[in-house]
Amino acid sequence: MAGREGRRRVVLSVDLAARRLGLRPGTPVAKAQALHPDLLIMDADPDGDRAGLERLALWFQHRIAPIVAPDPPDGIVLDTTGADHLHGGEAVMLENMVTRLKESGITARAAIADTWGAAHALARYGRERITLVPPGETAAAIADLPIEALRLPVDIIDGLHGLGVSRIGPLAGMPRAPLALRFGPDVARRLDQAFGRQAEAIVPVRLQTPVQVSRNFAEPISAAETIARYITKLVPPLCAGLEEREQGVRRLDLLLHRVDSRTEAVRVATAMPVRDVRRLTRLLCDRIETIDPGFGIERMVLTASLAEPILHRQGVSALIEEEEADVSDLIDTLANRVGTQALYRFAPVESDVPERAVCRVPALASEDARDWPDHWPRPTRLLPRPEPIQTMAVLPDHPPVFFIWRGIRRRIRCADGPERVFGEWWKGDAELTTVRDYFRVEDTSGETFWVYRTGDGEHGETGSQGWFLHGLFE
Repeated sequence: MAGREGRRRVVLSVDLAARRLGLRPGTPVAKAQALHPDLLIMDADPDGDRAGLERLALWFQHRIAPIVAPDPPDGIVLDTTGADHLHGGEAVMLENMVTRLKESGITARAAIADTWGAAHALARYGRERITLVPPGETAAAIADLPIEALRLPVDIIDGLHGLGVSRIGPLAGMPRAPLALRFGPDVARRLDQAFGRQAEAIVPVRLQTPVQVSRNFAEPISAAETIARYITKLVPPLCAGLEEREQGVRRLDLLLHRVDSRTEAVRVATAMPVRDVRRLTRLLCDRIETIDPGFGIERMVLTASLAEPILHRQGVSALIEEEEADVSDLIDTLANRVGTQALYRFAPVESDVPERAVCRVPALASEDARDWPDHWPRPTRLLPRPEPIQTMAVLPDHPPVFFIWRGIRRRIRCADGPERVFGEWWKGDAELTTVRDYFRVEDTSGETFWVYRTGDGEHGETGSQGWFLHGLFE
């Protein structure tokens, strides 16, 4: 992709094949064409790329963390401090992010580090698709990366290569004064930002003006009690603003701007739209222990980053009616402690294949019209994956005489079945002929199991005729 820098037409981005030929951003187009006449060059669209990054940043902000900004020309930077617990931890969060992008046709690499500069470098020049750097190990993690990872201008990179410096580690060990005299302050600034010696603020992207309140402090605050006191002063005006819009908050972000230009973030989520002052105050105060005030906090900003209309509900109208129990407060408290992914309930899915007949939904998701199948009994405990068993049975329709599971031999006293389950042919060609025959069996000790045979017991194309244990009745 080519574009203009001043009067020159230069390469702005290259694919992997062009990079292997030695081309890189900043190379004059005339030089690239002279070296490789068959090179395919297309006009870049920087404005379109920037708009796409902003849309992607907004998507991340709505789903992952409150502090998100574009990292041009090809990245997104997030400060996930205070929000990763809602997604099952940093490793699970990164894996889900990369997977979701892949499903949308976007190839991505991700990294988590102490600083924006280090994460930027590892995501683009690290060896792994997903990288997690433990706290305090940033210097060792980026020492062997090329100097291009420091976000330095092309002319400085060329000058450093002329000196024989190609890696961050050796560059960081060089005296600062000669570097500053020859290349200016950029080298030292980028090194300090990457190693965390100089703060680099992330200005979050905003699509529209949300309900927001803030408080500036003449003297920085740091005590947990003081932070809690000002939270109690910020929540009421926020709820008043939501009431004017007839909305309730679903996601609430507390941004704490420190005197060293760093920003701490606390995100809490609710299962349904809420503007209850006491509940929101308690949810925020429960997260105070995760805040690092540093040398002090000089500004607090409370934002309703996701708000939805509150639907009015008819209350109890007769003395004999019982009011429906409201467990949303309990669910919000648990979800913000253990993560929203760890709190869910099961819902039925229209499928005869047992492992596909159930799905996880949010704890307070609306009730579906579908009901659980009751034409055949189902086990109370379904194994994550069917486990193979050794058994003996008369084909094609008889239940097992015994089976061996996890090293224990169990003799069958009685059985019921078979219940035949066919493959879902519309999902793939492999399921056109597949069959399972399920049996409910009880052993001599009184325990009841759900076992099945792959295949109809007569035709090899229907399955391997092997036996598996899929569930337990309790």
